[in-house]
Amino acid sequence: MQRLGKPEVLDGLRAIAPVIAVRGNNDKGKWAETIPERETVEIADVSIHLLHIIKDLAIDPKQAGIRVVISGHSHKPLLEELDEVLFLNPGSAGPRRFKLPITLAHLYLDGAAVQAEIVDLSV
Repeated sequence: MQRLGKPEVLDGLRAIAPVIAVRGNNDKGKWAETIPERETVEIADVSIHLLHIIKDLAIDPKQAGIRVVISGHSHKPLLEELDEVLFLNPGSAGPRRFKLPITLAHLYLDGAAVQAEIVDLSV
């Protein structure tokens, strides 16, 4: 999950494809106030919940019918399925953070079927 940091990042992403974004802890200022802290969307019959810090997850995703939870903040890539919910942290595709790899994630949706993979860009 790339840190936004400034509105131009969103503009650049929107020039490529539709964007669903949530605000991170470094997204500050008037421009960031319009970006939600959490967002739940339905894509291809799959409910996906996005938030920045996974510890702030205030719902039971399985009970809420959410199939995928995507978070960021730690910049540490994670792909884990717990109780039929896929938890995904794509890491960071920007400048290297700490000693973590530079990564992104692909999320594949086929009806209600969900698959994901972490792609290491630093190799």
